[in-house]
Amino acid sequence: MRLFLLPISTRQSLIYCQRLNLQLSERTTILDKVATKSANIWLNWEKKESGWQKKVTSYGNKLFQRLPYAEWGLKSIPPLSARRKRDEIEGKEEVRTEYPGGFIDSREVHDALQGLGSKDRQSFHTKWFWGSIIGMPITTPLVLLPVVPNLPFFYLCFRAWSHWRARGGSKHLEFLLDNKIVKLSPSELLRTAYMEATMDTSIEELDREMESIRSGSSVKSIPDGTEEKMLLSKSSGRIFAEYLHVPELAVEVERAVWQVEKALKAQQELREEKAELLDATTRKQSRSDR
Repeated sequence: MRLFLLPISTRQSLIYCQRLNLQLSERTTILDKVATKSANIWLNWEKKESGWQKKVTSYGNKLFQRLPYAEWGLKSIPPLSARRKRDEIEGKEEVRTEYPGGFIDSREVHDALQGLGSKDRQSFHTKWFWGSIIGMPITTPLVLLPVVPNLPFFYLCFRAWSHWRARGGSKHLEFLLDNKIVKLSPSELLRTAYMEATMDTSIEELDREMESIRSGSSVKSIPDGTEEKMLLSKSSGRIFAEYLHVPELAVEVERAVWQVEKALKAQQELREEKAELLDATTRKQSRSDR
């Protein structure tokens, strides 16, 4: 099993698990079977050219884009089974975390893994797992609607499964850290991919800076050296997918970048509003002192 820890910004990282030597004999849970069946149905609906099924998938994909990227990452880590626990302790299955050396150090990698495998993270997913379960009966009257299926019920089913899997991934990560099984491995391949990806990010930042100048935006926060900065752009996912031969990373990175950029933009707008308010207050105070 190989874990990738990919810094999205100078403070936030994405985790993704690539399962190597997948054992076909492992038992598939009922929840996994249902999830696979649902995914196939969703793909068929996406292929529709029009109709309510196409609209559902269109709105649904926008909704899925907003689900926390950390949750998606934890779901990629398989839950602990007795067999997997035994194999990992006995060293039959190697577990390593690869990260781009030069962009994040081993201490930061360890801290990020501890945060994702913490009791607080597991409690969060446990709380929302039961919240989704409790909400399911409330949606049952909607089954009486003709033609259209009970979408809120199925969404809550998905959220319950999603939180359950994320909690399982977090517990697995905690087990690996507690038993010092996971190996931290700086990857030269990832470092090269990051160097290429950051070139795209620099170009995008320059474009945003030029757009800001053209729009006449004059309120700027003064960098203090600790301000969070983006390391990747949405196009970076394609680069990692090609370098690592993991196609799924393209979507994972794109989602994470979109969410972090959105959060940073909201923080920047809040700082600008505070700066404008402070400036207006200062001018008002200055006039009253005259």
